[in-house]
Amino acid sequence: MKLQGKVAIVTGAATGIGKAIAMGMAKEGASVVIDYVGDPKLANEAAQGMQNAGGKAIAMEADISNPEQVNTLVQQSLKALGRLDIFVNNAGLEYKHPFTEYPFELWQKVIAVDLTGPFLCAQAAAKAMIAQGSGGRIINISSIHEDLPMPTNAPYCTAKGGLRMLMRTIAVELAPHKITVNNIAPGAIYTPIDADVEADQKFEQALMAEIPLGRWGKPEEVADLAIFLASDAAGYCTGSTFFIDGGMLRQAGSL
Repeated sequence: MKLQGKVAIVTGAATGIGKAIAMGMAKEGASVVIDYVGDPKLANEAAQGMQNAGGKAIAMEADISNPEQVNTLVQQSLKALGRLDIFVNNAGLEYKHPFTEYPFELWQKVIAVDLTGPFLCAQAAAKAMIAQGSGGRIINISSIHEDLPMPTNAPYCTAKGGLRMLMRTIAVELAPHKITVNNIAPGAIYTPIDADVEADQKFEQALMAEIPLGRWGKPEEVADLAIFLASDAAGYCTGSTFFIDGGMLRQAGSL
């Protein structure tokens, strides 16, 4: 097992890509903390599923845009599982509106969760990892939109662009402590939230035309990349964004 004996926290891990990452890491031997906000049902079900598959997982609630809750999440994880080796910043949200009509309160909300949240989480995780003295892994789930514009989604793109430079900067700062920091930038990854896109045949065809491989990505494929970056095999990888988009970034808008 690639992550035997490791402890990981995955934010926003009750559903979608975060759940796939948490499940994959649990299957590879890690003890996983599933961070969630709101109704605990899905998080508890995810944890139970990982336990049924032979993994170790617990659910903890924390709003990652709240410094006190982030620190509590890390401290409670340390208390429950003894250490922290991997932190995956996955939680995020987006709202689409034309730029000239974008509500300021939604701008603040997106930036708080998608950029300030990873800053707070990486900071708390790094402190714990430095105190342990054995290194660690910080992995941010970014987006191809850290590099590719997306009209009507200015705050999200801004947050992901900021996350790229946050990652690059702290990768340099944390390297002396043997802590690596990398981004994973997914393209079109299919989760249940995309059912409306799949149901619109014309829109889906247009989307697939932008992707050289001509298909949706799978959450499990993102999870496999996260597992690699969390493993000893990626010990010399830091300060980089790893795109997983079927080639979309190279072709989007070129047709």
